[in-house]
Order: sequence, then structure tokens, then C-alpha cells
Amino acid sequence: MEKIEIMRSMLENNPENGLAWYLLGAEYVDTGNESEALYAFSQALNYCGQEFKTQIYEQLARLTDKKEAISKESLNNGSHDKIPGNEKNTENRAEEKNTENRAEEKNTGNQGEYESILEDASEEYDDLEEDYESDNSDEGCESDDLNEDYDSDDLDEDYESDEDCESDDSGVNYGTGDDKLIRLSVVEGGKSREDSFAAAQKRSPVTFDNVGGYEDLKDVIRMKIIKPFSSQGLFSRYKKKSGGGILMFGPPGCGKTYIAKATAGECQAGFLAVHITDILDPYLGVSSQNVKDIFAKARTMRPCVLFFDEIDTIGFNRSKLASEHMRPIIDQLLTEIEGIDSDTQNMLIIGATNMPWDVDPAFKRPGRFDKVIFVPPPDKKARIAILELKMADRPQEKQIDYNSIAEKTELYSGADLENVVETATENVLSEILKTGVERPVSTKDLLKAADSTRPSTIEWLKTIKNFVKYSNQTGLYNEVENYLSKRGRYL
Repeated sequence: MEKIEIMRSMLENNPENGLAWYLLGAEYVDTGNESEALYAFSQALNYCGQEFKTQIYEQLARLTDKKEAISKESLNNGSHDKIPGNEKNTENRAEEKNTENRAEEKNTGNQGEYESILEDASEEYDDLEEDYESDNSDEGCESDDLNEDYDSDDLDEDYESDEDCESDDSGVNYGTGDDKLIRLSVVEGGKSREDSFAAAQKRSPVTFDNVGGYEDLKDVIRMKIIKPFSSQGLFSRYKKKSGGGILMFGPPGCGKTYIAKATAGECQAGFLAVHITDILDPYLGVSSQNVKDIFAKARTMRPCVLFFDEIDTIGFNRSKLASEHMRPIIDQLLTEIEGIDSDTQNMLIIGATNMPWDVDPAFKRPGRFDKVIFVPPPDKKARIAILELKMADRPQEKQIDYNSIAEKTELYSGADLENVVETATENVLSEILKTGVERPVSTKDLLKAADSTRPSTIEWLKTIKNFVKYSNQTGLYNEVENYLSKRGRYL
């Protein structure tokens, strides 16, 4: 039994060791375990060289002859002397004996090699046992407890119970014990969608308190997914479902992504951000399946916020497509948001884009993205709130005039305001390093930083101004038109 355990431990480390499989089969033959011997010899045929195949075939022939002899003896039991042809049975037994003697003679030549392998295997087995004991000692398990739980007798009983597993028609035992498994190593790869989904299940720590301004947009989001959870009876009585779709568009850096993350944190829902790399695949049909898998995963996380950043890349206007490869992806996305078998209850689907004119019109209808909301650069009140948030926990003078800074930063996005604060902080740090005198950030520093920067939203506002003028038949850009009419002097 000890030799068998050694062979098994060797095969756990190297399942392709054909010689070890052969020796294991020979040991099973000696112990009378024929089904295990057949399995071991079949594995040996897969991995061993040509020089051992003849010996394996002879061992298999021995097993076959032995089975036939046993079956004949069982049939002839009790009437052996009365049945004619006993002379043939005697001759068969003599032939079996001669076959066994010939196999033993051939195996004698491999005895030295067999003993050396057993010696190396025993050393390897001792090393494995030491590693196992050291691992258990690190986990706080004592060796005495380990010996009590796993006696050698218990191991023998467990192993013998594994040998009782059912065999298939070929007589080979395919039990479910660990000794039947070929262990595979795991190769670490890049970030997978499963990693993104696992990270998405963590609740977002950002809430609306961290978002300055945008009160109208916050009210729309509260009505979509936050209020239905806090007032379930009222909403169910009026048949108002929770969830739905919101499409946000506006200049870059105005906080669309941040608002989506704050929405998840506000309603204590999972936040799943979907990027183009999570969907596109070089093989035909896989990209559409990825879209289906993303929505299936999101439905298991409900309530959740499913956020598609730059949705114009995967929801591009189908009439403008230069090739047909993206069409199945767009169709699948439309079906998942609202289709025959789709269900977005307790799911808020938020899309964000800087180019709403490139989004397929089918996304912008009620039932998919019910609300198409313009996210403008923050107004004066929002700019003050953003500046206060960005200046929090920084060394600053007691009375900073945020009002004057907000007046000087018209059309600045949230990212532009953060850049103003960072620029002012860098200027102060540079001065401290030169003079060696530490001082806080002042209003003067912030105003100087605002004078040295320009809003990044002007180019986008000039572009959409043409769409407002020539492509606003549906009224999609009415909010943008009202915004531009009040700030035409800046453009």
C-alpha cells in the first residue's frame, strides 16, 4: 500500500509520467485490484515510450487471461470432474502459469530501475509530507490533531471505498476520488469581465452629497430609482415601475460619470460600468453574447445601476455605419434594454455621451432611455459647491471668496474647476519650496489660476450650436438652445 501511495503522489506532481503509471498498474495487479490496474495501464499507454508498451500489453494480457480463468472456474465449480474437456482447462492453467513466469522474467530486468524510482519517489513523498505539515502549522493546526483526524487506517479505508466506485462497460474504474483527477495549473491572465463584475458588486461610497449642483438632474434620478425603494407602496399602487433608462449628454468633464456613480451610492445599489472593451470581440457573434452576459449578470445584482460611458461607441447610429459588423451588437443592446424577454425592473440604465447626434434614434425613445437630459457646465451655485469640495482638507485661508472665483469661471466644467484648484496649489507649493515659508492657499491664488486657464467646454458648445440650429426638429436640443441663448456672449 505504501508503494501505491508513493506512485500516486508522484502522479499528482507529474500526471504524464508513463513509467509511474505502469509501475502503479503493476502494484495494483499484485494487490488484486484489477479495475484500477486497467485504468493505470491505459494511462501508461498514453504517456510511456515504445519500449514499455510491449510490457504493458503483456500485463493487460495477463489480466484478461486471469479474468477468463476465473469465469471458467466459476462456471465449472461443483461439476469439474464430470464435464468433458477438463484436460483443456488444465492446459489453459499451465499456459497461464507459463505466461506469468515469462512476464516475471522480463520484469526482473527492470527491477533495479523500479527500486531507484521508488527510492526517489519516497524522498519526494517525504518532502511533500513536510510541506503539508508546515502549511498546516501556519494555519494553527497541531500535528497531533492532524494525526488523530487522518490515521493511516482511515486513509486505507477511504481509498478502498474509492475503489468501490462503479465501472463503465470497459471495466475501467472512473471514480470521483482525487486520485482520478489530473490536476491543472491556473495561468494568470489579464483583467476579465468576471473581475469587473466582482468589483461592481461593491457599493459605491459616493453619494449626491459629493456632487455639487445639478439639483434638477438629481430630482429626475431620485424619481427613477431612489424614491421607488423608499416609497414602494405608493409607487406600486400607481403602477410606476422602478428603474428605466436615462441618457445624459453634455460637454466633457461635467460630471456625467460621477453622477452615475453617486446614483448607485445614493440608493445603495451595485454599480456596473460597461466599457467598449468589455463587449467587443474579434470573433463573430461573441460581442453580442457579451452584451447578453452583461445584462444577465446585472439582473442578478438588482437593484443596480448599469452605466454605459460613451454609449455612442456601441450605440452608434445604424444609418451611419460604414460596415455591418457593429449592427448585431447594437440590435442586441436595444433588445436587452427593452425587448420581448428583457426585464429591467429595479435596474437603472444610464448612458453618457458627448455626441448625442451619433446615438441611434431607437435608444432615445420612451421605454429605453425615457429621459434624455442635458448636463451643462455647472452654474454659479454649482461652481461654488464644487470649489468648496475640491478645497476641502487643503491648507487655506479662513475666508476664501468663492463667489468671486465662481463669477470668473463661467462655462468651466467640473474638471476645469478641479484644474484651477490644482494649479493654485502647485503655485503655492512652488513658492514654499523657493522661500521656505509655508502658507495656505488664498483667494488671490485661485483667481490667478483661473486667469491662466480656459474652459474646455467652448469647442463642444460651438459644435452643438450648429445642431441646435439645423437638426432640432424633434426638440431634443431645446435645453441646449435655452442654455446657449443666455450665454451667447461667451461664444
